[in-house]
Amino acid sequence: MTAPRTATVRRVRPEDAARMRALRLEMLADSPLAFLETVAEAAARPHAAYAARIAAVAHGTETAQFVADPGGRLVGHAGGSASPGEPGLTVIHAVYVTPSWRGSGLLGALLDEVAAWSRACGRPELMLEVVVGNDRAYRAYQRLGFVDTGVRVPHPRIPTLRELQMRRPA
Repeated sequence: MTAPRTATVRRVRPEDAARMRALRLEMLADSPLAFLETVAEAAARPHAAYAARIAAVAHGTETAQFVADPGGRLVGHAGGSASPGEPGLTVIHAVYVTPSWRGSGLLGALLDEVAAWSRACGRPELMLEVVVGNDRAYRAYQRLGFVDTGVRVPHPRIPTLRELQMRRPA
């Protein structure tokens, strides 16, 4: 019998920059429609830019990133940002779980960390957007308590696609 795999879910730290860059490139290659940049754009960014970004989101109440760390390569990520137009809302972004870890509970653990951070910052609601037709992600978010609001918005990079908004309490 194989021992269950475990990963610590925590806020990123400045020393995670190189591993976060590797995970970002994996995210973009695996799910190109889900993120706001291409693999080529991310690969062209110098390491110093990744390091600065990770240092900036490792602390504070406006933006945070959380990772799943099994003690080697990072296997999951979820970010959250304060919504400038809605003071009680955290917008979840850049959610990803490595394919071999999907179904392991990491998605829920990552979103629980974003939710706890959001509540601690005085924001009691979460919102995320999913590309219309990404039924796997849609169902996963439904299982975690997110509800389709009926709002549809244009995809930020691909004009022929739409995204749907889902919300839940933090």
